Amino acid sequence: MATITDSIALYSSAQNSYLRPAISSRPALSISVRRRLGALPEFRGLRVQLLPKPSPASSNFPKARPFPSSARIVSQAQDTTLDVPTVTDTTWNSLVLKADGPVLVEFWAPWCGPCRTIHPVVGELAKEYAGKLKCFKLSTDDTPSIATLYGIRSVPTIMIFINGEKEDAIIGAVPKTTLTATIEKFL
Repeated sequence: MATITDSIALYSSAQNSYLRPAISSRPALSISVRRRLGALPEFRGLRVQLLPKPSPASSNFPKARPFPSSARIVSQAQDTTLDVPTVTDTTWNSLVLKADGPVLVEFWAPWCGPCRTIHPVVGELAKEYAGKLKCFKLSTDDTPSIATLYGIRSVPTIMIFINGEKEDAIIGAVPKTTLTATIEKFL
């Protein structure tokens, strides 16, 4: 297989090291990297989804396509992520404080890595406990007043409310079993 060699050379000279080096100078450090052509880093978040072949009469697309018409690339996260409704300042009282039954609220931030790992878990719990538990998410960047009111200092924080009262809080990205055990205490 063909390879490409990338070289980086750092030159050192006593005077004007920031200027282009003279041809006679030798590199102080030389790094070479060999890569295979066509080799990409391994990434498991995408997969190829096969599509049914459209009939030629119903297709309005041009004949030349960059990808075969029977497949497309999709993110596997689409299959696992469930949409949890968002709560804001205006909807907080009606959705959380005046709700019938237990309510789980995930306090998160868009820049938070652990929040992204726990989003699918909260979505799964919302689906599993549908009818028994209401699940919402609240962005601490968009709604800082509620986060301050409940003393949120770290995200993700998951709180369970019953009859408008905070009953329990879980801080950090924890396993699904931990969340399930906490929820079961209040059902």
